[in-house]
Amino acid sequence: MSKRILVVEDEAPIRELIALNLRLVDFYVEEADSAEKALELIEINEPYDVAILDVMLPGMNGFSLCETIRSNNNSIGIIILSAKSQEQDKIQGLSIGADDYMTKPFSVSELLARVEALCRRVNRAPASGENTQADRIQSGIFALDRKSRILYKQDKAIDLTQVEFQIMELFFENQGAALVREKILEGVWGENYFGDVKIVDVNIRRLRMKIEDEPSSPQHILTVWGYGYRWKG
Repeated sequence: MSKRILVVEDEAPIRELIALNLRLVDFYVEEADSAEKALELIEINEPYDVAILDVMLPGMNGFSLCETIRSNNNSIGIIILSAKSQEQDKIQGLSIGADDYMTKPFSVSELLARVEALCRRVNRAPASGENTQADRIQSGIFALDRKSRILYKQDKAIDLTQVEFQIMELFFENQGAALVREKILEGVWGENYFGDVKIVDVNIRRLRMKIEDEPSSPQHILTVWGYGYRWKG
């Protein structure tokens, strides 16, 4: 079944160009010219795998739309498109739940590659009937269930986005090892990802808010200064 993509962009030529290229590689695409229309489509239609959101929309902007979508759905992949290239805008978009951020003008082929990478993260749970020890990894008071794609802390479920889950999966597979930012970037976003390594730092910050008792003094996701991060269960 074709992956379902929602393109939210008020400039018709850009929206139609994105949609056309996605359809050419067999994605099912629906279009919206406003955040309000996008939310209407999300409510009445089957779940989307990826949403591509422009920031400068009439009415509700793309950041607010991203936050609204993410508050109800941790599984959907979200890519923000914006003419704004300032660092704080990128950080804002990633902090509120976007998985990726591209500035205009952008390469359509690169956008397609990022959409495909996000789609690979959706519904990655093992097929029904596969039940191995590796489906659940324990680390101290934490357990990572690969089948349900849920992280548990003392048996309490913690909702993670697909990107956050993959980062935790990488940590659990390399417990105690210091992981350089570039390794995390490659392991989660793919070796052909051309974005800023800062996307790792923003997602780590989000993860700490979710799993640490005191995010400002983390005990589990530890910073290895000048290098990257290390997981301690």
